Amino acid sequence: MTTLRFIDSHTGGEPTRVVLSGWPDLVGDTVEQKAVSFAKQTDHLRSAVVNEPRGSDILVGALLLPPSKPTATCGVIFFNNVGALGMCGHGTIGLAVSLHHLGMMAPGTHTIETPVGDVCVVLHDAQSVSVTNVPSYRLAKQVPVQVPGLGTVHGDIAWGGNWFFLVNDHGQELLLKNAGKLTQVASDIRLALEAAGIKGDPSLNHGLIDHIELFSPAHDPQNHSRNFVLCPGLAYDRSPCGTGTSAKVACLAADGKLAPGQAWRQESITGSVFEATYTTEGDHIRPTITGTAFVTAQGELILHPNDPLRFGFTALQ
Repeated sequence: MTTLRFIDSHTGGEPTRVVLSGWPDLVGDTVEQKAVSFAKQTDHLRSAVVNEPRGSDILVGALLLPPSKPTATCGVIFFNNVGALGMCGHGTIGLAVSLHHLGMMAPGTHTIETPVGDVCVVLHDAQSVSVTNVPSYRLAKQVPVQVPGLGTVHGDIAWGGNWFFLVNDHGQELLLKNAGKLTQVASDIRLALEAAGIKGDPSLNHGLIDHIELFSPAHDPQNHSRNFVLCPGLAYDRSPCGTGTSAKVACLAADGKLAPGQAWRQESITGSVFEATYTTEGDHIRPTITGTAFVTAQGELILHPNDPLRFGFTALQ
C-alpha cells in the first residue's frame, strides 16, 4: 500500500496540493533532470494525486524535492490533471505558505529550484508571498489565428515560465457565470494554434503554447485588468495566474506601457488579485508576483493495491 503525505492550500481560489513524502526517488541530479524521470516513471502517481477520485481537474500538484544546490531551500515539480508544468506562480505561493505552516520555511528570502530555472521567494508573513519568476519575454506580437466559429483573433506569444497566447479581441464577457463559454472559446483558440502550427521557442517546453489568456477591463477600479486563463487540459485558473501575469507584464514592458518597478494589479475571473512588478535582465524581464495563500487541509493519500481506481480515472484511458 502506497501512502503519500500532503498539505493543501489555495492561492486566490486556485488550489495547490504539495506532496511532502512517499514519492519514489527520481533519477537525476537537478530538478530539470528529475522532471524527465517524473514524467516517464511516475505519471501514474501524478494522476493519483490530482485526478478523481482523490482530486479534480482544477487541482495543481507540487512535488517537494530536496535542493541540488546549497543555496536553495528546496526543489519542486508542479503538475496538473494532464501532465507536468514548467513553473507555477500560484503554486509557488501556496508551497511557501504550506511549508511555513509546517515549520519548514521561515519568513525571509529563499531560492526554489524548478524545472525551468530558479525562482526567488520572499515569505513576508504566514499568508503573503512574493515570487521573482524566471526571465520572461514576448516572442511575437498580435499573431493572427483563424478560429472556427469565432473568426480571426490576435494574440501575443509570451513566455512566463509557460507559453501563453494573450488575447484581447475575443469578444467575450469575463464573468464567472460565463466560465463554461470562456473555456470553450479558449480551447478553440488553442486548437486553432495547434492546427496552424503556431508555437513558441522550442527550446522552452518544446514551444508548446498550452495556456490561453483572455483579457478585459478590470471590474474593480483599483486593478488594471481582468483575465481568464485556460490551463493545459480544460481547467481554468481561479487565481490571476502567476506565470500568466508574468507573460502579461512582459508584453506591457515590450510595448513601453509599464516601467520597471511600476505595479500592475491583475484581477482574476473570481476577483482575486496578484500585484506584479519587474526588473530588466538583458533582453528579458524578471517579474515579481505578490499574492496570498491559505492552508486548507493536510493528511495522507492512501493508494490501496486492490483499488482499481487508485491511480485516478485518467490512468484508465
